[in-house]
Amino acid sequence: MKSFWLTLAFALMFSVAAHAQTIRVGIIGLDTSHVTAFTKILNAENNTGDLAGFKVVAAFPGGSKDYKPSYSRVEMFTEKLRKDFGVEIVSSIEELVQKVDVVLLESVDGRPHLQQLMPVLKAGKRCFVDKPVAASLADAVQMYELSKQHKTPIWSSSSLRFGSNIERIKRGKLEVNKQEVSFGKIVGMIVSSPCEIGEHHPDLFWYGIHGVEAMYAAMGTGCKSVQRTHTAGTDIVTGVWADGRVATYRGQRAGKGGYSAYIWGTEASGPADISAKESYTPMLVEICKFFRTGVAPVSPEETIELIAFMQAADESKANNGAAVSIADLIAKTRAQVKSSK
Repeated sequence: MKSFWLTLAFALMFSVAAHAQTIRVGIIGLDTSHVTAFTKILNAENNTGDLAGFKVVAAFPGGSKDYKPSYSRVEMFTEKLRKDFGVEIVSSIEELVQKVDVVLLESVDGRPHLQQLMPVLKAGKRCFVDKPVAASLADAVQMYELSKQHKTPIWSSSSLRFGSNIERIKRGKLEVNKQEVSFGKIVGMIVSSPCEIGEHHPDLFWYGIHGVEAMYAAMGTGCKSVQRTHTAGTDIVTGVWADGRVATYRGQRAGKGGYSAYIWGTEASGPADISAKESYTPMLVEICKFFRTGVAPVSPEETIELIAFMQAADESKANNGAAVSIADLIAKTRAQVKSSK
């Protein structure tokens, strides 16, 4: 009996020690406000629950010399991390992965993500890739294939997906007069969000991705085809799902911006506020869960489909609003990636 209690005591001590051990976080790409916002949350001394036990300890600045949203900010955020949070700044990703347990890939430019991810996966470090996961569907496909090959999980998302308003919609609820009302099964929706267009990226990748993420969080996968209407101030992108449901993304560059949706359900319909009032904390909770367990809250299949949705919107625009097949686009891209190896 004495040996049993001694064994149990040692097991409990080991469990507490393992949980108390700091999980070292590294950051790649210091050209976005996310790096300081995330570090402030993760490095807070009073963190509890899923956020407890993580600390950003090292970072690689990166930066794209041909992209102003990157090169104009990388020095500023590098200095903030060094001075305000005591984060070690390293000279390469290879050096970074030797000093950390997990990685946040934060480069604001999606183009270098594939190359930046490679040494992370080779080192077997779990990685969250901030939006957009890449600057092309082909790169996104390769990133998830490499993740599978190295048996090291990755995932990507907009923070909008994890706001309480989106979570309410995923539960089949609308807020009406400050009360939750069930809308039953969703049969369609319109999502509206700001849609600034970034150089070097398909049009929706840069900022429209927030609204598209919200739409996919509610609708799920299964979009068959995409059609787009484009003007200087507005984009209307309509997807038809395999089960007959229809969802439309409205991208705003003219007029007052904001995040909103209208839901059509089998039991009720109505407007929905989809803004993420909680900022980044809910997504960071999911990131920390993923770092501990290796289980991503967003599947590779869903991310690849929503990236294909946005790229299909560009193809539809180039073809005067013609419908573009999501399945055909993904199949064509996979074939191109395979033939290029």
